[in-house]
Amino acid sequence: MKFYKRAAKIIGILAIGLMIAGCGAEDPAMPELSFEESLQQQLIQARPGDVIEIPAGTHEMTRSLSLTVPGVTIRGAGMDRSILSFKNQIQGAEGLLVSADDFVIEDLAIEDTVGDALKVNESDNVTIRRVRAEWTGGALTTNGAYGIYPVQCNKVLIDDVLVIGASDAGIYVGQSSQIIVRNSRVEYNVAGIEIENSTFADVHDNIATNNTGGILIFDLPNLPVQGGRNTRVFDNQIFANNTANFAPEGNIVATVPTGTGLMILANDNIEVFGNDFIDNDSVNVLIVSYLITALPIDDPDYDPFPESIFIHNNQFSGGGETPDSEPLALLQSATAQSIPDVVWDGILVDGKQAKDILCLAENGEVTFVNLDASNGFAAPSFDTDAHRCSLPRLSVISLSPAAQ
Repeated sequence: MKFYKRAAKIIGILAIGLMIAGCGAEDPAMPELSFEESLQQQLIQARPGDVIEIPAGTHEMTRSLSLTVPGVTIRGAGMDRSILSFKNQIQGAEGLLVSADDFVIEDLAIEDTVGDALKVNESDNVTIRRVRAEWTGGALTTNGAYGIYPVQCNKVLIDDVLVIGASDAGIYVGQSSQIIVRNSRVEYNVAGIEIENSTFADVHDNIATNNTGGILIFDLPNLPVQGGRNTRVFDNQIFANNTANFAPEGNIVATVPTGTGLMILANDNIEVFGNDFIDNDSVNVLIVSYLITALPIDDPDYDPFPESIFIHNNQFSGGGETPDSEPLALLQSATAQSIPDVVWDGILVDGKQAKDILCLAENGEVTFVNLDASNGFAAPSFDTDAHRCSLPRLSVISLSPAAQ
């Protein structure tokens, strides 16, 4: 009897031991998750306050990533060390799509996405810093449209990023408010930096070079948010933006002349100061109404005219030597001179004077032309007297202390 009791006890102990060992063993029917699967799982299961780490290395992604949980930080080991490569992407329209407030992403790279690299949609308190978005095959029409792409957001900080190769805009902030874009470099994009249909933006201490257009400040019709205004563009280096326009046909940026430094289209209350404009082959600064595009306007709420543009205390050197625009090329042919530093299309709002559209002050030996587009470019004027004026300085954009 004792023998059987002792045997039963031994068998029970062995059974428990096997159960414990089994709990710690890998189930061969459950393969280990790939890095891509693990990362998407972390994004889905994240909770507010989580930090998702992207280790050093090149990580192959085949599908879009997404995040909808607020208060999450995605952090890599550096924009040249932690790389999410979408070169073999087979599914999804973006690299990473975020629809969540209080979002931070930093110290990583997103490469070769089919569509946009990083899109942030309808979010408050967005911080994007030390992020690289790049299409490594060069300036191709087949590249994704946008590198860094917050849209319909509020309180956006973009700091110390690098974007290369976007077929629309490297850094694009659209239909948003309270924006800072600073300390960043944009190269070989169609538009380096674009602020579109947005309000209250500071764009400063950036380098825009080798794009088709360095910096664009646009307001367009038929968008849910309109009335772009109150943008300051200051202390930037905007030089040699002479890459041929490679935007897909039909995009509004496909109309941007190759060799444009800064272009302001139908936007109001813009202050431009402390910038260096150098060797932009078409024009250093271009200010135009939407009417210049000759595109139809079927939006009754849209204002197609720029107003209250204040350009002061900038430095200009070179530029305007090979204009990529029929009106500018005809002007150069007629004058045998380079295109002036600042070009205004000359289309006036009813009841407004030239000084209501554009003021120029303390820009050294700046040159200027009013193209007289309202009269078919019949009588361009190089007289700056009507624009010798000043406008009230715009306010500094201040975000939350955490974002700063």
